[in-house]
Amino acid sequence: MITKLYVKTSLFLSQFKNDQRGVTAIEYGLIGVAMAIAVSVAFSVGGDGGFLKELKAAFAKIGTTIATSTSGK
Repeated sequence: MITKLYVKTSLFLSQFKNDQRGVTAIEYGLIGVAMAIAVSVAFSVGGDGGFLKELKAAFAKIGTTIATSTSGK
């Protein structure tokens, strides 16, 4: 009885170790989590004086350029 259970458990663990199904999905999930952490860190570091300030300035410059180029026509 115990030998039979040992053999079944050993076979199951061996098959589980060699099973590659779903590995790609897990890898993509980990990459997604890493990207989300990187983006949240980039936006939160420095408060409003870092990346967000530069991003707002760039969009303001783009908006000003569009407004001045369309107002002359």
